[in-house]
Amino acid sequence: MPETISPTLIATGTWTEREIRQQPSCWIRSLNNINNLRSSIDQFLTPLLRKTDIRIVLTGAGTSAFIGDIIAPWLSSYTGKNISAVPTTDLVTNPMDYLSPAHPLLLVSFARSGNSPESVAAVELANQFVPECYHLSITCNEAGSLYQNATDSDNAFALLMPAETHDRGFAMTSSITTMMVSCLAVFAPDTFNSHTFQDVAHRCQAILTSFGDLSQGVFGNAPWKRVVYLGSGGLQGAARESALKVLELTAGKVAAFYDSATGFRHGPKSLVDKETLVVIFVSSHPYTRQYDLDLLAELRRDGQAMRVVAIAAETDTAIESGPHIILPPSRHFIDTELAFCFLMYAQVFALTQSLNVGNTPDTPSVSGTVNRVVQGVVIHPWQA
Repeated sequence: MPETISPTLIATGTWTEREIRQQPSCWIRSLNNINNLRSSIDQFLTPLLRKTDIRIVLTGAGTSAFIGDIIAPWLSSYTGKNISAVPTTDLVTNPMDYLSPAHPLLLVSFARSGNSPESVAAVELANQFVPECYHLSITCNEAGSLYQNATDSDNAFALLMPAETHDRGFAMTSSITTMMVSCLAVFAPDTFNSHTFQDVAHRCQAILTSFGDLSQGVFGNAPWKRVVYLGSGGLQGAARESALKVLELTAGKVAAFYDSATGFRHGPKSLVDKETLVVIFVSSHPYTRQYDLDLLAELRRDGQAMRVVAIAAETDTAIESGPHIILPPSRHFIDTELAFCFLMYAQVFALTQSLNVGNTPDTPSVSGTVNRVVQGVVIHPWQA
């Protein structure tokens, strides 16, 4: 897997595209680094995982929070540990609801810059609330407060991503996926490592290469006004991140929504109209997949959406009956691996939509009211 990206692939001249395309090489670089750090990681982590009552919380703000949404369900099942996802934006406003002194806590913090007020405050609140508290900080910025504080703390381990994943573009792209695979490799090294993940990296590289100069779009070039992403289980987290990318890079000029395949029927389906694109991330699990395909067939029968697109690793008559994308050939992927593939399509789609509405993808917020590192948050001290 090459460690650099040929500049001839960068058609838009944006950091955003460069950072989307660099992802497969960043993943392997980070996983190789984790190989080198394995003994230090295990020295920190193994004693904690021996604690039968330990609670592990995956946290972050915005896109960084969605990492937990995507991987926590699988990690919890795989490890047998109490692993959940709680955004820092919830932890800082309601620490009394999420932080319990009754059990040891490992707070896994994800952050691109590590300078968001909530990222730093969540760590401080966890230390304040939980007597036996530990921290794993996974971040892309060596100069950020989150990384610096972790390196200076006795109860923390800091894991730094490759420098180029500190995305210069407004939207998080290579930062989210590199932090995501790194966390998976930390907790599930037998399944996610520099060897096994080559298959995911190669498949995603094939996806990115297939876009060429981005002139063909991803789901067509229709004038969408609304986009809906749907996914089940951890893929609902991928759907949520995909919707956010559209909102961020179009500065809200294209409205974007997300839901689960079954939850969508319970009211949110009302938003579908003739200006709506619906994208369904089809699960690879044979049981879950049934629900995805049921909704896919239903939405196509309804005939209300402008287009309903299925993205899947394997074909099916229900998928082939309408617009669809089948991933490049590879071995069987679990949904957690598929999430990386689906995000490639979502990121490129958001980039092309940003260009279509006349935005500058690297700085899409013309008003300046939405910032790359969030501003305007006042952290109020906790008083019991």
